[in-house]
Amino acid sequence: MKSIFKITILALVLVSFASCQKNSRPNYEFMPNMYESVGYEAYQESDAFANGIEAQLPAEGSISRGHIPMDIDGTNDGYLLAKETLKSPLDSTQVDYSRGGPLYVIYCGICHGNKGDGAGNLVKREKLLGVPSYADVGRAITEGSIYHTVYYGKNAMGSYANQLNEEERWQVVAYVLQLKADLEK
Repeated sequence: MKSIFKITILALVLVSFASCQKNSRPNYEFMPNMYESVGYEAYQESDAFANGIEAQLPAEGSISRGHIPMDIDGTNDGYLLAKETLKSPLDSTQVDYSRGGPLYVIYCGICHGNKGDGAGNLVKREKLLGVPSYADVGRAITEGSIYHTVYYGKNAMGSYANQLNEEERWQVVAYVLQLKADLEK
């Protein structure tokens, strides 16, 4: 009998708490700024910084997450230096043509052609002219020169450093060298 009485009292307490809930008005929030942060305009005035605006430049010498800077400049001298000295960090077991091939087709094939013959869709439609084949005489490309060109771009070709990470760039370089070897046979 005593346990039925305790269960009844407990049920009445729980029902009374549930009946006090009022959905027509919001409940109290503890530290609401944790849930609904205050939005700031990037270029509004601020007393927190010396120059008086919210937006600040990144700290000097900082590097974006996932970005590995290249030690060679994007100049013609840097291109020649890369052509002579830059070597692939991938060994023969890490080179994967099944990965480099699709990346090449996506990013390079539109201009250079899927076979590296310089006859991509943009060249066929005469949107770009003068894209050479990898097998052209005097086209002495090396893995360093290809990587430098993919990283910085060259002539009408833009940089693909933002689209491809370092490992993917080296996979594309290996695939381009394979295409060059196939064309020269």
